[in-house]
Amino acid sequence: MSDPLRTAHRHCEALQDALARLCHEGLAQTAAWGRHLAEVLPAGGRLLAAGNGGSAAQAQHLTAELVGRYVAERRPYSAISLHAETSSMTAIGNDYGFDEVFARQVAAHGRRGDVLVLMSTSGRSDNLLGAATAARAAGLRVWAMTGRTPNPLAAQADSVLGIDAPSTATVQEAHLVALHLVCEAFDEALAGTSALAGTSEEPREPAATVLTRGPAAFSHPEVP
Repeated sequence: MSDPLRTAHRHCEALQDALARLCHEGLAQTAAWGRHLAEVLPAGGRLLAAGNGGSAAQAQHLTAELVGRYVAERRPYSAISLHAETSSMTAIGNDYGFDEVFARQVAAHGRRGDVLVLMSTSGRSDNLLGAATAARAAGLRVWAMTGRTPNPLAAQADSVLGIDAPSTATVQEAHLVALHLVCEAFDEALAGTSALAGTSEEPREPAATVLTRGPAAFSHPEVP
């Protein structure tokens, strides 16, 4: 019979080992990603993210930190988790097959210079590989967060952060730390840019909403 305490101890040791390797080998990567996002997103670019299962939750965590905030107050930035678009996911899956659920959304939402982050512990999910192919065709930069490399997704990405760990759970736990490091680097790069420009990322008072008629504005319908 297994010993739950012994199992938990092995789990924690595996995570400690994975984080030690991340600190030794991956910090420059997370910092570079954060700095790049600080150039792309304020200029009107977008981050797209996708994953399956637990990696879907991790990808959605990343986009939430960008649309909301990580720590410091700042303006929101455009970031979309493709797997969270449930109507699109089910429609595309029904009409084109599950392998296309992300690729078609990348073709719809991605623009040249945007960033696509794909999270996969195995690096072998066909729907993520299809998304990477669609992104490269559209001129997006593809980043992969995977488990042990080499793997097919890493081979298609422009940049890879691979976590060498024995279990899916440990890889996902290290991915969570890595995405927080990306967010930290993003916020620090924004703060540095704002300081150089003499501006602030503090939120401004919202402007008064003006309802007008015209193609570029919302208006209330005429009441008969």
